[in-house]
Amino acid sequence: MNPSSIGFPLPDDAPEKGACIRIDRPEPGLAVVVFDPPHRSFPIFDAPLLRDLGHVLTELEGDSSLQGIVFTGRRPTQFLAGADVEAIGTITDPGVVEDVVRSVHALFDRVARLRPRTVAAVGGPVPGGAYEFSLCCDRIVAVNGKSTRIGLPETMLGIIPGWGGSHRLPRRVGLPTALDAILTGRLLPAKPAHKRGLVDRLVHEEDLVRIASDIALGRRKCARHSRGVWSWLVDRNPLARALIRDRALKGVDAKARGKYPAPYAALDLVLGAPSAPQRTWAGREARAVAELATGTVCKSLVGIFFGSEAAKKLGKSADGSEPTRPAQATVVGAGVMGAGIASALALSGVPVRLADLSTQALATAVGTHRKEVEKRRRKRRLTNHEANGAIDRLDPVAGAVGMGRSEFAIEAVAEVLDVKRKVLGGLAEQLPDDAILATNTSSLSVTAIAEGLPHPERVVGMHFFNPVKAMPLVEVVRGEHTSDEVVTRTCALALALGKTPVVTRDVPGFLVNRILGPYLDEAVRLFLDGADVERVDRLMLDFGMPMGPYTLLDEVGFDIAQHAAASLHAGYGDRMAPCPGLEGLAQPHRLGRKTGLGFYRHPAPGDKKAKRVVADDLAGFQTGHAAQALRDQDLVDRLVLAMVGEAARCLEEQVVESEQVLDLASVFGTGFAPFRGGLWSYAKRTGLDRIAARMRELQQAPDIAERGEGAQRFEPTGPLA
Repeated sequence: MNPSSIGFPLPDDAPEKGACIRIDRPEPGLAVVVFDPPHRSFPIFDAPLLRDLGHVLTELEGDSSLQGIVFTGRRPTQFLAGADVEAIGTITDPGVVEDVVRSVHALFDRVARLRPRTVAAVGGPVPGGAYEFSLCCDRIVAVNGKSTRIGLPETMLGIIPGWGGSHRLPRRVGLPTALDAILTGRLLPAKPAHKRGLVDRLVHEEDLVRIASDIALGRRKCARHSRGVWSWLVDRNPLARALIRDRALKGVDAKARGKYPAPYAALDLVLGAPSAPQRTWAGREARAVAELATGTVCKSLVGIFFGSEAAKKLGKSADGSEPTRPAQATVVGAGVMGAGIASALALSGVPVRLADLSTQALATAVGTHRKEVEKRRRKRRLTNHEANGAIDRLDPVAGAVGMGRSEFAIEAVAEVLDVKRKVLGGLAEQLPDDAILATNTSSLSVTAIAEGLPHPERVVGMHFFNPVKAMPLVEVVRGEHTSDEVVTRTCALALALGKTPVVTRDVPGFLVNRILGPYLDEAVRLFLDGADVERVDRLMLDFGMPMGPYTLLDEVGFDIAQHAAASLHAGYGDRMAPCPGLEGLAQPHRLGRKTGLGFYRHPAPGDKKAKRVVADDLAGFQTGHAAQALRDQDLVDRLVLAMVGEAARCLEEQVVESEQVLDLASVFGTGFAPFRGGLWSYAKRTGLDRIAARMRELQQAPDIAERGEGAQRFEPTGPLA
C-alpha cells in the first residue's frame, strides 16, 4: 500500500520502506511482528507505518507454515499511540478523510482474516487506532502494570472510533460497556479493562511476548471474551436498545449540550453495530469521520490536544532530559489550597511535610487527604499498598521546623506580601541553596516576593487553582530573576502531579485571573443594571462555559473576587476599575457558596435533596433596568469580548509565548468552551475585524460610555487594533 492510497502525508523524516516493522521468527510456525519505526520515539499509525503494515500482511498471508502470529511493540510497555493526530488535523477535504478511513479499514480487515491465530500483545498506552488494531486480533493480552491504559478516546478529539472500533468493541463487550467506553473516551487501567472484557488476559511485563506466543500457538488456553446469550437478549433486542439509547442520550445531552457532534454520531453507530453487516462497517464509519474530522469542533479539540502535548515538553531540559522528582517537599499553609497541594504531592509519590501553626487546620487537611485516598481505594484506582503509602507520605508539622531536607517548598499562606516574604525567608534559612522556593500567589508579584531573599533565581510562582484536585492548570510564573532551570523543574513537578503547566510573565493577575477579571466584573455590572441572574447564567452555559458567571462568583467567593479585583485595579488602573456593586453584596453572611448565600441560596452541606435557588432578595441590590432590554447576544458579547480584549493585550505584552498557550490556559483555567478551541481561536474564527468592530459598538453604548473608568476594556488594541 503506497502513501497516496492511505491519504496521510509522508513526514519529512519518513524511513525507507520496510523499516517501520520487523518480523521475528523465534521458532517454527510463529511470527512475532514488532512495530518499531526508527523515526518515532513512540510509534503511531502514520503513513510510513501503515505503508509497511501492508507489505508485512502480504508476507504473512503468503506463509502457509504459520500457526500463530503475535503483534507487539518494541518494548512490553510501548505498543502504539494510535492514529497520527497531526495528520488528521491537517486534512480539510471530507473526501480525503473518507478515503483514509476506508484504506485503513481494508488493512485491518486483512488482519482479522489472517488464517493463523493472532494475538495482540500490548502494554503502556493503547489508545484509539492502536486498540482498534488489537480488536482485529483473535486475542488481546495486556501488561498488568501502571502504565497500561486502554480505550477509544476519539470523541475527546471530536471524532468517533473510525477504524472498526465503533463496531468491533460493542460486539466484543456489549452495548452498555461499549457506549460507556466510547462516549466517555476514558483510557482504562489494565485490571478494569480486563474486567470489562476489553482484553482477554493480563500478564507480567516480562512474560508478555512469551505467553502471547504460547496462546498464538495453542500451547496455552485463553478464552476470548464473549457476550454469549446476552448478545441476543440485550444487544440485538430492539426494546433493550431503545432503553439503552434513551439513557445514554440523556447523559450525552447533559455533557455535550448539543455542542459536540461526535458523541451523538458515536451513539447511533454503536447502537447499530450488533445488526450491521461487516461489509457496511467501513462505509458507516468513514462517512461519520469525514464529516466530523473536517468540522470546526474537531479542529478546535485537536488544537487543544496539541497545546497539551506542547505543555508536556516544558518539563524537559534543553537536552531532552527530565528533572528528577523531589525526594522531599514542603508545603507551608494548611488552608484549602495548601492542603490540596500537599495531598496532590503525596498522591503523586512525593513525601511532603505540611506545616501550619494551627493544629486544627492540619487535622482537617489530613482528614481530607485520607478521605480522598480512601475514595480512590474504594474505586480501585489505588491498591492497598499504594493507598497506605499515599497516607504515610503526608506528614503534618505544627510550625516550620525540620524542613532542611526538602528540595521543593511551596508556600500557600495569606495573600499578603510581607507574610509571604517572611515565610519564604524562613524556608530559605533552612533549605539548601538549590532548593526551589515556590509561591502559590494568585495576584502578588513573584519578583517582589523574592526581593531580599538569598538566591532569588530559585523563587518561582506556582499558581494552582481551586479545587486543586479538580483544576488541571498550573501557572508557572517567571519572576525577574527566576532561572530557566527552576522554571523547568517547576513545570516537571506540575506534570508529575497530573497538571498542565503554562509559563507566564510576572504581571498582575498573570494570565487566567487577568482575562477572567473583566468577565466577572461585566457580569456584576449587568446584574446591577437589572440583568436576570438565571438568564445570564443559562446564556453562558449555552455558549459553552462550564458554569455561568454568577454561579462562578458564588463558587469563588465574593471576598476572594473582591481581593482579586482590587489587585487588578492596582496593577492596570482605570481599565480594571471594579464595579462597586460587589462590595454591597459582600457581607460576612453573604460570600457565596461557602456561606450558603450569594447570587444563589445554596443547600446545606450534605443535604442532597435540597436544590440551589436564586436568592429572593436580589432585586434590592439592583439599581437599574436597562440590562433587561438587552438581547441575548448583547449580554454574551459584553461578557466574552471583555475577555477577548484583555487577551489581546496579553498577547501584545507577551505574557505567554503564543496564541496556542493562551487558548490552552483559557480552556483549562477558565473553562472557556473547548469546542471553540479556546478564547483566541474563538476570536480568530469569528474574525478579528468583526470582533474589533463589535467592541467599538459596545464601547459607545450609553451605559458603558458613561462609566468613565472601566470603559477602556472595550478599546481594541494589540492584534485587534
